[in-house]
Amino acid sequence: MIRTFVSSLLALAVVTVPPPRPHVQPVLTGTVSNSSGQPVQGAAITVRDLVAQVITGADGKYRTPLPDSLRGRNLVISARALGYQPQSTTIRVAGDSVVANFTLATSPLTLDQVVVTGAAAVQERRVLGATVATVGGNEAKRPRTPVQLQGEPDYGTEVYGRISENTFRSARQVPLSTFSIDVDRASYANVRRFINSGQLPPADAIRLEELVNYFPYDYAAPTSDDPVHFNADVARAPWAPNNRLVRIGVQARRVPLEKLPPSNLVFLLDVSGSMSSANKLPLVNEAFRMLVDQLRENDRVAIVVYAGAAGLVLPSTPGSSKAEIRAALDRLEAGGSTAGGAGIHLAYRVATEHFIEGGNNRVILATDGDFNVGASSDAEMEALIEAKRAGGTFLTVLGFGMGNLKDSKLEKLADRGNGNYAYVDSPLEARKVFVHEFGGTMLTVAKDVKLQVEFNPARVKSYRLLGYENRLLNDQDFTDDRKDAGDMGAGHSVTALYEIVPTDRYAEPKNTSIPLRYQDERPLPRASGTTGELLQIKMRFKERDGSKSREVHTIVEDRLSPLRGEFAFATAVAEYAMVLRGSKHAGSASLASALARAEGSLGEDVHGYRRDFLGLVRQTIELRERVASIDRR
Repeated sequence: MIRTFVSSLLALAVVTVPPPRPHVQPVLTGTVSNSSGQPVQGAAITVRDLVAQVITGADGKYRTPLPDSLRGRNLVISARALGYQPQSTTIRVAGDSVVANFTLATSPLTLDQVVVTGAAAVQERRVLGATVATVGGNEAKRPRTPVQLQGEPDYGTEVYGRISENTFRSARQVPLSTFSIDVDRASYANVRRFINSGQLPPADAIRLEELVNYFPYDYAAPTSDDPVHFNADVARAPWAPNNRLVRIGVQARRVPLEKLPPSNLVFLLDVSGSMSSANKLPLVNEAFRMLVDQLRENDRVAIVVYAGAAGLVLPSTPGSSKAEIRAALDRLEAGGSTAGGAGIHLAYRVATEHFIEGGNNRVILATDGDFNVGASSDAEMEALIEAKRAGGTFLTVLGFGMGNLKDSKLEKLADRGNGNYAYVDSPLEARKVFVHEFGGTMLTVAKDVKLQVEFNPARVKSYRLLGYENRLLNDQDFTDDRKDAGDMGAGHSVTALYEIVPTDRYAEPKNTSIPLRYQDERPLPRASGTTGELLQIKMRFKERDGSKSREVHTIVEDRLSPLRGEFAFATAVAEYAMVLRGSKHAGSASLASALARAEGSLGEDVHGYRRDFLGLVRQTIELRERVASIDRR
């Protein structure tokens, strides 16, 4: 009887205990309309402290997932659209769904005209619907160009450097691969800007390594006195399972904000007519205000602007005088032609006058890159930047806006100045550059960082470096300390990926003038000491104030690891870039597989960068389908 009673209780328990509630990620949804009740297409919805951004569709609606960590928190959500006043609201994440609707009031763009002829001389004109550029007394009207949301691409006068994709190279014929590291992230934000505006980016705007390196990775930090440390691992290539994929991760020393040396900064701001649109100078102002918030009492800031001529609008001022610095930023207006050369000369002169020994001396240039008026040629500007770099004053370059971006020029200037190049497409990207990555943006800890990989022909038939096409070096450049290479800021990480076609047969190495580890090996006998080695990696770098490089190296065994975590996420970004570029080496790659792998390897996504990538891939899939539909008509 007791047994029967217990059985009844167990049966009752089975019936009455509800199944566990499945995990549901919170979702933000809503609609953006104008004051007439019409939907607003292309409005950007952002959440403060997250980089994630979603764009409204033709019906004015949007939808985006939120990190679980935001449950129970108040969110500041903003809606922005060209031709409308921005609007923000605060909503608490109380359940699984958050709804934020916006009604935007129209705000016709007023384009401001300024010709800077000195520190205080300013001539201003206001014209609705056009920019009037005053150059030598002549006026030229430039009508506003509407943002193109779909159909045939229109890249305006944007300029990108030609990228010839790396191909597979024989490990026997070309046993060495040498390149400079790259910490720029501009390409990812620029690609995102294209996708958000309803356009597929030009292939040369897609620099694979910059997309992969946009995201922070948790690599082991240096434990010695070296400013940088690296390691490597091997997995199967997702788009070619018979091939190997080698990931090299380089990590720079992390420096707490309070331990950063004092900064001597000069903001060099383009206020020419090409900067007058809402996503240029107004965004520059917002971005630099974030940087001002990070300044300390022992930091100093000066502001130089240039249009028809260059002018000093704020002399070098202590970082504690934040109100004075912000007021100077707020006074800036846009207009005139661009005397970029004169502006750079003046900015470096101011930086030199207030040089801090042992400090962070840096010019920060913000522009769309249109240096079309001025006495200095590109070569002269680059020579000046290189000379000042040798003296300890570095250059950070920020690109803004659309339709006029001179991407290739800005990247080159940053390279010459031992700095980094970023593209700012939103206030959230500005927060990433100036707040979340402040140390890496502001302080260089290692200069001229180069990598050289030697492949074992007993294990490697051929190999291909993914990306870094404009960072390739001659093999002899690796030990040449006169050869400039990439620099790493505090806390920066760099990822490089090699795809390898393996071989089980021994291939005779090619003789070279450079001593090779595998040149005289005959790894046919299994007892040979290097038969299990896939490759050797060497890294050279200089200390921040050094002139002579040091070398470290490691051996990578032909041992496969599971493709998961951050390695898997990096391959998802690389796969996305290959598909978007139309790479002939993409194999079975697809946007769907990149999305699936990224979704399964988000990890601890503190600032929402990786979730932003998920949204970007989904938007790209929808955009490609839309473009294909138009092409079929």
